[in-house]
Amino acid sequence: MYDDKKTTICELKKFVKSFCEEREWDQYHNPKDLAIGIITESSELLELFRFKSKKEVNNMFVDQNKKQEIMNELSDILYFILRLAEKYHINLSSELHKKMNVNNKKYPINKCKGSSKKYDELIV
Repeated sequence: MYDDKKTTICELKKFVKSFCEEREWDQYHNPKDLAIGIITESSELLELFRFKSKKEVNNMFVDQNKKQEIMNELSDILYFILRLAEKYHINLSSELHKKMNVNNKKYPINKCKGSSKKYDELIV
């Protein structure tokens, strides 16, 4: 069984690649269409939460059917991210660390802790 503590991003990329190659889907997986897939699936995730109160959203994670819907959409999003990264040789681990270093500079703890303001709204 797959487990986040034991499964690497590389293993997930290979799993998705194999799934797609068996179905001969490379022809459909250009950057534009994979990005559209990410947005489409993200929108489906967002739709699950639309017009829900904080309490209703929290209850969705208790209701196993609703939670499964959320997990399905998250998995669809991850699939498209992994496929795009795998096909176009993007090292997700490295790029996430680089981006978090950029974010660390944009959002220094002493200026943003407890705040939801965007970096350009923080007091210098």
